[in-house]
Amino acid sequence: MNRITEPAVRSAIRALELRSGSHGLDAGCGIGNHTLWLAEAVSPGGHVTGVDISDECLLKAKEKAGKSDIPGQVSFQTGDIYDLPFEDDTFDWVWSSDVLYLWLMGNRGSEGPLPVVKELARVVKAGGTIAFLFWSSQKLLPGYPLLEARLNATEAANFVGPHGIPPELHHSRALGWFFGANLKEPKVRSFIAEVQAPFTDEVRNALTGTFKMFWEKARAEVADDVWSEYQRLCNPGSSDFILNLPDYHCFITYSLFYGVGIG
Repeated sequence: MNRITEPAVRSAIRALELRSGSHGLDAGCGIGNHTLWLAEAVSPGGHVTGVDISDECLLKAKEKAGKSDIPGQVSFQTGDIYDLPFEDDTFDWVWSSDVLYLWLMGNRGSEGPLPVVKELARVVKAGGTIAFLFWSSQKLLPGYPLLEARLNATEAANFVGPHGIPPELHHSRALGWFFGANLKEPKVRSFIAEVQAPFTDEVRNALTGTFKMFWEKARAEVADDVWSEYQRLCNPGSSDFILNLPDYHCFITYSLFYGVGIG
């Protein structure tokens, strides 16, 4: 998916105006794509530490970094965003992207997001930036707004949290988390990644995977005619596969929530 979302993510990083030479934390770094883009933003002389709870992801992140042009500007280590292995006021800024989706679906969801926000703020110096980036919306089926709305209305498609979570815990209300953590100057901005035909096989495969990610588990929640239409348009084996259209286009949006730590 990074081939699709990279422009939006890079735009969000630029909007933070991270200082060259600064040291930052990528909390929940996964396989390290954002870690490398953040490191590029603070070059020359900057450094980014990526932390993730998955050793498998960290192994891939290290391999990716080793093949990059800036291997010395990133490092990775195992860590839990609820209990980071760093002293207070360690970093100039901290970044975390889509990690709280996993929190919402995990066994610590009852704790709410505030402990995570406070923990990230703890390791940032006074005046440093704390930023969360979230996938916030998408339009993937041009010409079929009703079908897409019906698919998106299913619980399966809304994988950002369990059914019935309080509205204030949804990521779209993240400004409230910043207020709760006493961060200064909380703000939100949105960024868009657009795709249009023709595109590479890599992008085609990513879009096909995105259809499955959002809607493949929605079968039990939609009427037969909705599911048949989904299969007709989103199955690569269909003669009507929507990605075969020469005028296909779509977009994905990200929302960036950020504020200033008080140390």
